[in-house]
Amino acid sequence: MTWTQWFIFFLILQVIHGLGTWKLYIKAGRQAWEAFVPVYNGVVLMKIINRPWWWIMLLFLPVVNVIMFMVVWVETARSFGKNTYLDTFLAVVTLGFYNYYLNYVADVTYVENRALMPISGSGEWTSSILFAIVAATIVHTYFMQPFTIPSSSLEKSLLVGDFLFVSKFHYGARVPMTTVAAPMVHDTIPVLNKKSYLFNDHYDERKTSWKNKLQLPYLRLPGFEKIDRNEIVVFNQPADTLLDMNVFRPDRNYYKPIDKKTNLVKRCVGVPGDSLEVRGGYVYINGKKNELPDRAKLQFSYEIDLKPGQGFNDNILGYLKERYDITDGIYRNPVTNKITIPAATDLAANQFKNHPSVAKITKVIATKEDPDPNIFPHHPDYPWNVDYFGPLYIPEEGKTIDINLQVLPLYKRLITEYEGNTLKVNGNQIIINGEVATTYTFKQNYYWMMGDNRHNSVDARRWGFVPFDHVLGKPVFIWMSWDGIKNPRWERFFTTVKGEGERTSYFIPFLVLLFGWIGFNSWRKRKKTNS
Repeated sequence: MTWTQWFIFFLILQVIHGLGTWKLYIKAGRQAWEAFVPVYNGVVLMKIINRPWWWIMLLFLPVVNVIMFMVVWVETARSFGKNTYLDTFLAVVTLGFYNYYLNYVADVTYVENRALMPISGSGEWTSSILFAIVAATIVHTYFMQPFTIPSSSLEKSLLVGDFLFVSKFHYGARVPMTTVAAPMVHDTIPVLNKKSYLFNDHYDERKTSWKNKLQLPYLRLPGFEKIDRNEIVVFNQPADTLLDMNVFRPDRNYYKPIDKKTNLVKRCVGVPGDSLEVRGGYVYINGKKNELPDRAKLQFSYEIDLKPGQGFNDNILGYLKERYDITDGIYRNPVTNKITIPAATDLAANQFKNHPSVAKITKVIATKEDPDPNIFPHHPDYPWNVDYFGPLYIPEEGKTIDINLQVLPLYKRLITEYEGNTLKVNGNQIIINGEVATTYTFKQNYYWMMGDNRHNSVDARRWGFVPFDHVLGKPVFIWMSWDGIKNPRWERFFTTVKGEGERTSYFIPFLVLLFGWIGFNSWRKRKKTNS
């Protein structure tokens, strides 16, 4: 829905509200017209139900407002003496239309000085839970969101099993585009395995997009930081296919609302305006080799030739596990007597080559003459692979480029899918929004996200640029870390994501402050009781 459509929808809701409550407003000592005036009617209603005026703001926060509407419906019924479980149930299941019954049929009287506390223990629990959900949803949506590292693409910097706090406000919190959704869950409701949001599963083949109901246009609150090169970023995967995140399907490429696409975490190696190239697995920015922070550890695949008579035994496996933590995915070819290690740092590989069983160790790097059809932009004119890629320009908001058939494969998806234009090719002509175009000016910034584990990362080399409207936030803190189910990594508890040198855990100082605060509150309560 566009902003104009939302405005019309908003006005319709005001009429529905006014028609269903104007008599109730009169019984509460107000004027009938007050029930129809947008926003003001909400302020008056808060006075009628004896709730603070700032509840109005909660009614305009997507996702949060779904809960708040139910609360307001129930509170309205209670303000006119309808306090039973049945009244509460009817107020919720009728989506507020129970007010029409109270307004036109029921003989109700306004309870001016009603008790605000629920009259039953279950009601008190329900109110507490609802407001806890509201508070948690606000924090989760606009300030800080927990996130778990699911893959090894940033291994050594962030580990599988790290639990992060991701800041929404550094880059500016993105207002949820999916307005009707379960709070604090992403694409699917756990256990029920159902979509967590109002969803229309009708696929529009003509526009290669899903028609999602009640979607807000993109809007982001002001932030105080820009995304720096080499910063770790959480974002929604642009080419989320719902079926297999490892496979890009350019003909069916928009299956979810932006804010419900799969969350990923990668390193931003290219920012708007950069010219990026990958040579031999290493990133070059504007012609210079990209220098990563010292906590970042690039990893590549290696092939090890064992000396004659040497096999892959427990001694070698134990050595790899103890010294380099690179046992996952190791493959041994018994015919050639070679071992393939999927991910290891250059330092680990150089040290391991001195092992008495090793004859030679070789970094597995594709050649320029070995194109990969699964690599962006999935076009024969760009025979790139994971190790040799580019160069290409990363678009910057407001910058204009020449557009022609040669560069179109790089930027077609941006122009159509991310920036909402129509594009057709007629012979040698490119027609954008019905007009022949030789240049194009980008509407937003784009970024290039890659994993440090260069041969085991599904990243921008597979699906291309990440638009800024897909950016979720900045990981700032590791609050917990587990290696498997039973093995906590205590040294990573309460450590920062960004920084130089070895990580410092603030877990013990946190526990000291926590128990100190608990003890202080306990002492203060006892003192107050004794006095």
